[in-house]
Amino acid sequence: MRKAEIAKRLAKQSGVSSAEAADQLDRVVHQILSKLRKGKTAPLPGLGRFTIGPKGYYQFEQERPARGKK
Repeated sequence: MRKAEIAKRLAKQSGVSSAEAADQLDRVVHQILSKLRKGKTAPLPGLGRFTIGPKGYYQFEQERPARGKK
């Protein structure tokens, strides 16, 4: 999925313009990258977290659902 598609969906769901949704998306991505560059993890509550892997690559660790939940 491309940035424009994500922004369009965000705009539709949140009731803002596509441009505003794209700006919000840019800010979130910037915050994630900023944390990773500082060697920190970047959590996405309910989804998982971005971390730096052993060879310096960014990786995503999906959050596992609690037992008994789907």
